[in-house]
Amino acid sequence: MRRRRLRAALIAAALATATLATLPAALPPAAAAPAAASRPGAARDWSTAVVDSTTARFTPATIGGWSYPVGLYLYGQYLVYRRTHDPRLLSYIKAYVDRFVGSDGTIGQSFDSLDSMQAGRLLVILHHETGQDRYAQAARKIRDRLNSYPRTSDGGFWHADTSSRAHQLWADGAYMVNPFLVEYGREFHDSAYTDAEAARQLYVYGRHLQVANGLLRHAYDESKSASWADPATGLAPEHWCRAVGWYAMALTDVLDAIPADQRYRPQLLGMFRALAAALEKYQDPASGRWFQVIDKGARPDNWTETSCSSMFAYALDRGAQQGYLDPHFRSVARRGGQGVLARLSVGADGRTDLTDISVGTNVGTYAYYVGRPRAVNDFHGLGAFLIMNEQLHDDGGMA
Repeated sequence: MRRRRLRAALIAAALATATLATLPAALPPAAAAPAAASRPGAARDWSTAVVDSTTARFTPATIGGWSYPVGLYLYGQYLVYRRTHDPRLLSYIKAYVDRFVGSDGTIGQSFDSLDSMQAGRLLVILHHETGQDRYAQAARKIRDRLNSYPRTSDGGFWHADTSSRAHQLWADGAYMVNPFLVEYGREFHDSAYTDAEAARQLYVYGRHLQVANGLLRHAYDESKSASWADPATGLAPEHWCRAVGWYAMALTDVLDAIPADQRYRPQLLGMFRALAAALEKYQDPASGRWFQVIDKGARPDNWTETSCSSMFAYALDRGAQQGYLDPHFRSVARRGGQGVLARLSVGADGRTDLTDISVGTNVGTYAYYVGRPRAVNDFHGLGAFLIMNEQLHDDGGMA
């Protein structure tokens, strides 16, 4: 306990002296930058370059509201902080979260959707780093909301507590709540509940969404009433890549947390291995990335998407590193990582640009998915890139 208090005091002192508005750009000034965009090489620390560029573009006050894309990006920034120990990175995260959390731990969120819970990981992180009780109180609101949150008949959390999402499981939702759950349990000594709940959720989601080819459909409607739902199975028609990426990352994070004898662990490992085999099969041999609609890469209007490619590279490498998957998946992951790096460049302003990121997407048809706008520096892609790059850096695969 004394060591924990000392650590929190040291971090608080560092936070007090760090700049909370923006991080000074560590990239070359615009005048010294090349006239045309340059492609990354292997020597540069691309995680810190992306963080420096993003925090130069946005302050904690302007980066956006309480949302899962911002939460994903800032979680990736936290991983960079864990490696570099640059206090400015943690200061930035704290300044963002403190916009929403009062000194008494109140947080003005209803948590009526799984999407709204993802940024709760930042609450757990800040409690761990600072020891301040207000972050525990705010995180507890999510934990308590799950007690009354609606579920399917077999216990799966609905994607949102609204009529338009009633009875629906979206693969996206697996990541929005389950990594938070296991991290909350570890931080607040509630793992007996949280580990069991997270494992159960992934099992229920996987049992409905994973099909014979190993991939997951985007969503499932137990009521079979949604416009996109197959009237016999309740399944969405396509394998949208980022939805599958969310599930893959959630599997990895939860397997890292739950005990070896957890009830659903064998089933989760089986689902992960079937998914990994499918991802290897459908990886684009030319680029190393994965397609927006994963299994239809031969169609001329399909395109390789950056955020899901980062997610798959992360999950496959982590899975191989941890022994969940065969070691050869490291090479599959690294081909994916190199493919993502090919979508990263440095512009004339000295800042990084990450391209071909699908904007936020509902459940739809093939034409809907391939017609989605391709954004530059969207937080879905930036966060996934940082998570991937830090994993590959840790495993000796990338800079």
